[in-house]
Amino acid sequence: MKIIIYMLMLCFVITGCSIGKKDNPNEKPEQKNVSMKNVTYTNKSNKPNEKAADHLASLAASIPGVNDATAVVVGKYAVVGIDVKAKLDRTRVESIKYSVAESLKNDPNGANAVVVADVDTYERLKQIGKQIKKGKTGEGILDELAAIVGRVMPQVPNDMIENRETNPIKDNDKQLPKNEEQELRKEQEDQSNNHLKK
Repeated sequence: MKIIIYMLMLCFVITGCSIGKKDNPNEKPEQKNVSMKNVTYTNKSNKPNEKAADHLASLAASIPGVNDATAVVVGKYAVVGIDVKAKLDRTRVESIKYSVAESLKNDPNGANAVVVADVDTYERLKQIGKQIKKGKTGEGILDELAAIVGRVMPQVPNDMIENRETNPIKDNDKQLPKNEEQELRKEQEDQSNNHLKK
């Protein structure tokens, strides 16, 4: 009986505590006036990248043999396009590109830069830079930059992603029937042991 009384008292306490101040829909919250003077709203998200792009372009343009340069910076990556004389041979153009890359590698903004000396790509980069300065950013620009970098950058073995969890030799061994797999292992072991005994 005492348990029932305690339970009833507990129920009364719980229901009594839940009754509180209810929100009145007619009551308006207190409003505070805030004064703001000389506020200018600007989109500064691209300003550091634009400054970095201008800086990288001026560094590239200062290299002998470079007529003009343009750059587009996205985050920590940059694509620098250089304009060289049209009648230069390929080796000279490559040497100028190398000189530009060397001048950019010590700059924090140019450390991850790709240098391009193709006339068409240079013009595309100029147009992209103009669009960014006008405030037009988006997926289209990133897709175009990805296409430029994908066309210029070679596929290097170090850049390829390897799946280190798989072992191609063991995978090949598993393709054999069980009896052939056992014969192969025995033969491999015999050859390796015989080789060690000599």
